[in-house]
Amino acid sequence: MNSIGNLLWLILGGILVAIIYFLVGLLMCITIIGIPFGVQLFKLGGYALWPFGHELVDKPGEPGCLSIVMNLLWILLGWWEIAIIHAIFGLIFCITIVGIPFGILHFRMAINSIFPFGKEVR
Repeated sequence: MNSIGNLLWLILGGILVAIIYFLVGLLMCITIIGIPFGVQLFKLGGYALWPFGHELVDKPGEPGCLSIVMNLLWILLGWWEIAIIHAIFGLIFCITIVGIPFGILHFRMAINSIFPFGKEVR
């Protein structure tokens, strides 16, 4: 079931979301200061590529001081816009019965994109 969900997810725009995450992650990695943010975007991109059957969970011993500071910087630098875009897409997908699983997934991605530091994909 996860394979079918992932395939439909890719066809219905998941590949575009993942590509955007990866491209912006590459742009962020141009500077040394942007590398931690780029790594988080790669993590979110990998999750956006194959979301069914995977989840973003806290790493053991997290959230620590560094991840809290980095999450605050993430929010202050405007990355909360990603969460708003995922929430809008979640609402759009939830209009139809077939799109509800994809809408729920967008809502989950919105929550995880607000505080990505200190998380890992399982």
